[in-house]
Amino acid sequence: MLSVSNLSVQFGKRVLFDEVNTKFTQGNCYGIIGANGAGKSTFLKILSGKMDPTSGHVHLEPGKRMSVLSQDHYAFDEFPVLETVVMGNKDLYKIKKEIDALYADYTDENAEKIGELQVQFEEMNGWNADAEAAAMLSNLGIKEDLHYSLIKDLDGKQKVRVLLAQALFGNPDVLIMDEPTNDLDFETIAWLENFLANYDNTVIVVSHDRHFLDAVCTHISDIDFGKINHFSGNYTFWYESSQLAAKQRAQQNKKAEDKKKELEEFIRRFSANVAKSKQATSRKKMIEKLNVEDIKPSSRRYPAIIFERDREAGDQILNVEGLSKTDAEGELLFSNVDINLNRGDKVAVISKNSKATTAFYQIIAGNVEADAGKYNWGVTTTQSYLPADNSEFFQNGELNLVDWLRQYAQTEEEREEVFLRGFLGKMIFSGEEALKKSNVLSGGEKVRCMLSRMMMTRANILMLDEPTNHLDLESIQSLNNSLINFKGTVLFTTHDHEFAQTVANRIIEITPNGVIDKYATFDDYLDDPKVKELREKMYA
Repeated sequence: MLSVSNLSVQFGKRVLFDEVNTKFTQGNCYGIIGANGAGKSTFLKILSGKMDPTSGHVHLEPGKRMSVLSQDHYAFDEFPVLETVVMGNKDLYKIKKEIDALYADYTDENAEKIGELQVQFEEMNGWNADAEAAAMLSNLGIKEDLHYSLIKDLDGKQKVRVLLAQALFGNPDVLIMDEPTNDLDFETIAWLENFLANYDNTVIVVSHDRHFLDAVCTHISDIDFGKINHFSGNYTFWYESSQLAAKQRAQQNKKAEDKKKELEEFIRRFSANVAKSKQATSRKKMIEKLNVEDIKPSSRRYPAIIFERDREAGDQILNVEGLSKTDAEGELLFSNVDINLNRGDKVAVISKNSKATTAFYQIIAGNVEADAGKYNWGVTTTQSYLPADNSEFFQNGELNLVDWLRQYAQTEEEREEVFLRGFLGKMIFSGEEALKKSNVLSGGEKVRCMLSRMMMTRANILMLDEPTNHLDLESIQSLNNSLINFKGTVLFTTHDHEFAQTVANRIIEITPNGVIDKYATFDDYLDDPKVKELREKMYA
């Protein structure tokens, strides 16, 4: 279907890809993974023809159509929504515009040409194009009254959905998507997961959403050391098997036969779990293709994120009464919020409006005043807060990372350079990287710095607003595991489904008309019919 031959990419002295040869075949979904800077987005640009490799070439089977999720949110601002979606099938749209132009200047001479084009248009199911585009838009939450609006009149989240519909429209043979779940809510992501799980053609996707990768992928394509290797299975299988293989590699004295038995037993257990999961029905090929030879150790580096507490909190954690907040534009974010937090709660704080959750954290962190209501932290609690916007912590861009982290040291020992360098090394800032200036850090590096700051406070209450933003999969996995193991109380907001499902034991949803509060896993909360009914009322 789509093949890459002898592909190399070099920027100056840096070699990103070195003589890559690989194929992407029909019916499979490939999740492209790799450390930050490995070249995931660059590879997608080369596959889609937006960037030329240094050498080598990409070959798409003749007669096949490729569709790419656009990252330019302004490219179609002057076009109506419905037309923008149909533009996803370039050949169909071109014929449609030709027919329209010929009708606008109709003569007997061009009547025959119109007839020929209409035959092609019908063969491409063109007469149903608008209806199919409208149905896709509705499924993605774009209501019918917006279908004839201009793209520029939509908000950012609506634009993302229209561009997604454009990429999916017309059943492309190869579908390429870079971070398709960004700015989508959980319901829309679930729809996309189901759509792609039943998609018969080739999908190539980059995503940091592990639940999404697990739901749709038949293969994980790992970019490492300038090469790309395909592994049968989804992300969880790749991650767990690579960890098992790394452990086995360290077991020098263990017999080869024993190692093989352990790997085969792992595959049997994993296959059984996948077979029971709801997303496995149309991806059974994944189970059939799992084999022991696929399992190899990963060279990935995982930061050592470990939250410890100076002391355990008492029974009084947080009490919130009648909290309300309206934003600067006059939009009511939430009202009548009543919460009593218990020791050991791990709460996913969610809302359909991300401004509401951020305002809630800012209030209980003491940074912003509420319009009404009050809150009280227990006297034995200590809080550490990771805001969604961390820019204020990096205003002095001339500080190197050692000096930046020294600001948050609690003891004389922690102020020592040896201690700080060791701490930063565990967070993958080793050697000279620890002396980087904070004004040259990437988004993911800044979040790792903020997590280091949080760890040094040794608080017994953690508050994290979208902590997975900007992080790579390795850092997300480490943070996920650390919050599961943390003995204190956690309040967090995330768009990472797997993160919410594995960490939270309680869901609190903040709405303009109060809160929905339920002890449940995230999946159970979303699937609860009573919760669904209540959500409709609270957002009405």
